[in-house]
Order: sequence, then structure tokens, then C-alpha cells
Amino acid sequence: MKVTPARTVAFEVLLRVLTRSAHAAEVLYSANSDFLKLSSVDRGLCLQIVMGLLRWQSALDKAISSAVGGEARAAKLDDEVRIALRMGVFQLGYLERIPANAAVNESVELVKRARKRSAVPLVNAVLRRLAKEKETLKPSAPADNSAAALSAAFAHPQWMVERWVQQFGSDRARSICEYGQKLPETHLRVSDSSLSFLELQEELEKEGEEVVPGRLIRNAAVVMSGDVTSSKAFQAGRIAIQDEGSQLVAALVGQGQRILDCCAAPGGKTAAMAERNPQSKIVAVELHEHRARKMRELVRAANVEIVTADARNLPLAKEERFDRVLVDVPCSGTGTQARNPEIKWRLKEAEFADLHNKQKEIFTAALARLSPGGRLVYATCSLEKEECEDVIHAVLKEGGDFTLLDCRRILQTLQEQKELVWLEIDSLCHGPYLRTIPGVHPCDGFFAAVVERRA
Repeated sequence: MKVTPARTVAFEVLLRVLTRSAHAAEVLYSANSDFLKLSSVDRGLCLQIVMGLLRWQSALDKAISSAVGGEARAAKLDDEVRIALRMGVFQLGYLERIPANAAVNESVELVKRARKRSAVPLVNAVLRRLAKEKETLKPSAPADNSAAALSAAFAHPQWMVERWVQQFGSDRARSICEYGQKLPETHLRVSDSSLSFLELQEELEKEGEEVVPGRLIRNAAVVMSGDVTSSKAFQAGRIAIQDEGSQLVAALVGQGQRILDCCAAPGGKTAAMAERNPQSKIVAVELHEHRARKMRELVRAANVEIVTADARNLPLAKEERFDRVLVDVPCSGTGTQARNPEIKWRLKEAEFADLHNKQKEIFTAALARLSPGGRLVYATCSLEKEECEDVIHAVLKEGGDFTLLDCRRILQTLQEQKELVWLEIDSLCHGPYLRTIPGVHPCDGFFAAVVERRA
């Protein structure tokens, strides 16, 4: 039996995610990716399977464990068999338009292709049995907003949900979990300042794409339908894909003559700052050479110098200072789980201590590069206190001529300048910090603190 291209590519992507700790989005959209060679219909199905499976993985595994005779037996399954079973169960329980026989037969064929023929009878029997129980495969709505109920209903690790309930309250924890289980919107940054939204909308409509205005940032748009990556505007670099929350963090940096961007890849914020500061000199630092090379392809601004280095030990003159600094530190990424659902299955609570220490080191090194009177924005795409507020407190309590500013005032200025179009500024603030919450705000989860060096 022939396996459709969409399922073939989905299987290969999921195998890389499972066995090589790859990130699904990076594999899907990497150069020369087989995913990008698929037809638009097959790309849609492949994306549904890959991201949907990763979002609902614990619920799928629970159904598989029950069908094979318990968690102990399920744990012994080969990786290829586990992925084929997950793909089959996901299609049976979560994709209404997929015929049961297609979900079963093609999963069996994938096992054969993976040279796991001894597992074919098991996969066939398990999926045919579950096909008869497909109405019970998808978790039901939570009975209440307890961490245990939310974890089971929305396929999130319970320890993670417990943290969110404690930090944000049960209602917001539920919103975060619900948001993480849906396909997130695609947001655009309009890079061409001469291009009005109406002009962009009209141009894209002629190519079959529909967009509406952004909800947070003026120079943003939300894709409602179509593939904008095939549009002339995208190919020419006049628009770029970037979450609105990420755009807002870049806007907090403001304007300066010399700007340092630490931990800069993939480069969306770098490009946004370059567009806002065309006369400025921007030094963008990235630790990994392959990511720096990719940035050089994507960030086309002439005023950006990309340096491959550790932000904790910059290859710059000791006295070199900057009036604006962005410290977008490496983090757990728990605010981006809707786009990167594999995060929740890999992350361990014990990792936060190491992340916290590394983030402190980067933040401390960046503060040393800040000019008197200059401002630094510390940012993460994490929801976790250890990576956000606790880093700020730990570093600033050590002293120095630094002042933590209230983000509310900066947001008000952006609103007065018509850059921020979101009206409820207070909802974006958690104390003096910026905090966007998935499901509450129309974007991923971001944290930002603004620190000023006294003149």
C-alpha cells in the first residue's frame, strides 16, 4: 500500500523530534525540507498531524498504553512503532475528515517501511480496536480548574500546570493550557514603512491571502487565510513572520544611536529594531555559528553587524558601551508552547535552576555594556518566575547604578505614539514588568523588564 506524502513527511519529522531532540518547526521549515516540497493540501495535513500529535501526546500515549496492556509494555515499543501508533490514534480521535481505514492502514504501512514488520500485527490490532472507540479518544472538558483536571483535559504535565495555577490563578492557567492546544495565528511585521496596511491587504488579497490589522502593534497584521510565505511581499522582505508579543518587546527597546542585541537569533527583534533605528549602529550577538549564518540571510539591514560570540564574553573593546541593549536570553520557552509543543514533554522542573544561573550571567554581562542614561530590556518567552522576575531581583540586589523602570509608562508612551494599539495597558503589566499571557493576550507569552543606568 502506498503512504501519502503528507504522512510520510510527518513520520520522518516526528522521528527526528523524538530521537534527535529536534524542534518540529525548525525541521518543517528548514532549507530543502521535504515539507516545503509538498502540495498545499499535503502541507496542511502534515502540519496538522505533526503539531496536533505533539500537543496531545500524553492523551495519545494513555490510549495506546491501555490498548497494549499497560505503561510497562508501552514503554518497550520501538520509537518508529510508537510514532506510527500516535499518528494513527491522533487521526482517529482528532481529525474528523480522515477515514478510519486510511488512519489504520497507512500507520501499518509506515511500520513496514521502518523495517519493524514484527510489530505490524500489534499496530494493526491496536488501531482497529481504537477505531471502534474513537469517540472516547479525545479528552473531555475539565470538571473544574484544578491542576490535575486541566492537565488531563489539555494534555500538559501536571507539575507545569500546578506552577501556572500558583503564579497566575486557575482561570489564567486554564487559558494558557487551552491556547497551547490550538493552532496559533500567524502574525506579520510590516518591514516596509512606506507600505500602508490597506495597500498590503489589497496586494495580498490579489494573491489569495487574507490579513487583518494586528491587535497589539500598529505595524502588525494577522493572517486569516492563505500562505503568505509565497507572496511577493514576503519574498521581497517587505513583510516578515513575527509574533506580535515579540514585536512589542522590540518596541520597548526604543531608539538609540548604538544598540546591542544579545542572544539575537533568529533575528526577528534585531530586524524590528533596525527598522525603527535606521541611522543607528546595531551589534547583534549570537553564540552559534549556524544560527548567525541564518541571521545574515534573514536580517538584510545594512546597519546591523552580526557577531558570533558568547554574550557573557563579548569580543568588543572593554570600554565599548551602548545606549540601548536587548537581552533576550535563552529560556525554557514555555510561553511559546502553541508553536513549539514538544517543549512541554522535554522540559524538567529541575532545569530551571541552571537556566536561572545562566540568565543571571548574561544579564550581568549586558548591564556592564550599558552607557550612563542608557536603557536595557531583559526579555524571555518563558512563563516561569525563576527565569523572569527572580533573575531581575537577584542581579539588581547586588547593587550598582541601575534603576528598574515601570513598563507601564513606556507602554503609555508607545500608545500615545500610536505604535501600541492595545487599549488595556494594565492587563499587559505585572508589577513593573511586561507580561503577555497566551489565551489572555493575542500572542505568545513574553516577559520584559526595563532597566536604566543612572547618568
